Amino acid sequence: MSGPRLIAALTLPGVERSVPHARRFVRDILAPVHAELLDDMALVVDELAGNAVRHTASGRGGKFTVALFHAPGVLRAEVTDEGAGGGRPVPRADPAGESGRGLHIVAALAVRWGHRPDGPRTTVWAEFVTPG
Repeated sequence: MSGPRLIAALTLPGVERSVPHARRFVRDILAPVHAELLDDMALVVDELAGNAVRHTASGRGGKFTVALFHAPGVLRAEVTDEGAGGGRPVPRADPAGESGRGLHIVAALAVRWGHRPDGPRTTVWAEFVTPG
């Protein structure tokens, strides 16, 4: 994505009760201009924020940041955590399990997704094509 423009960003405490705030933030920002992507992007951010809280240093007294970007034809959601010291996130789910489906959901809804190190932090991103 070339030349993305930051639409909005929000930093939240790395606690479970922040995850719905992250989802609401996305809905509030996108509702007036990209209602067609609202549900998918809010769900993806919910999954990424939940992963940040449950599986990284963000959930151990830290924080995470949700950022929304726009480039021609593309919206991007990013969640930056305080790092986990692990490798690449790989979607794995036990078909009978109650959890482990978050990154499968991200992969199914986003046109592209991935991650990148940001110093000691990790940013997981997902892109969506805007209509028109």
